[in-house]
Amino acid sequence: MDTVQYLENDWNNRNKIRTPQGGHILTVPIDRRKTKGTNLNQIIIRGHDNPNMKDFWQNIHWRSIEVNYKKTPYFHYYESELKKMYLDNLWESLVDLCWFQFSLFKNWLGLDSKKIIRMSEFPFEGKKDHLILDHCLKLKGDAIVFGIFGRDYVNRSIFDKKGIKIYFQNYQHPQYQQRFKGFEPYMCILDLLCNHGPKSLDILLSGNITYNSLKNGDYWEK
Repeated sequence: MDTVQYLENDWNNRNKIRTPQGGHILTVPIDRRKTKGTNLNQIIIRGHDNPNMKDFWQNIHWRSIEVNYKKTPYFHYYESELKKMYLDNLWESLVDLCWFQFSLFKNWLGLDSKKIIRMSEFPFEGKKDHLILDHCLKLKGDAIVFGIFGRDYVNRSIFDKKGIKIYFQNYQHPQYQQRFKGFEPYMCILDLLCNHGPKSLDILLSGNITYNSLKNGDYWEK
């Protein structure tokens, strides 16, 4: 959803890594002066034109990741591509960085065969649940999975009228072995990957409904 509104103090440009002290937020700085708009694909990253500055964010993020994950079991699987992403590219557009990371993580999770559509590629219309309905109609989808809080705002009748099934997922966060003592939930996907590598997708799905279960079962809202 690369054309929706950028949300201040949300997770559009930041995420958490695990450190000995707990979760630590890494933030991509936004250039307010050069950003001309409020949509995600209009947001410009600060510092891309001056990568030699002492506190250049890409260097800081890479060092933070390297220091805290280099001793995890699977860091070496991903180190080369991660390092290139941070040290061999200068990121100007926030959405370009997000798309690159999204594609990278999708591949590492073994989901590279799944096709992902960017909102900017289609003339979608509407707002909120009407926008989601338009996604389904134009992409010929017959079902949609919302988060559990979708129950509070989704107008189910507009989906029912179009024969589109709805499922509200109450996601159960798995607990897994991290490098440092204790367990901190809601870290970035890199935390799971570095600690568990090829097993990461199975861990993500543990305790939660799967695609095949939805496809074959009777879990849809009536």
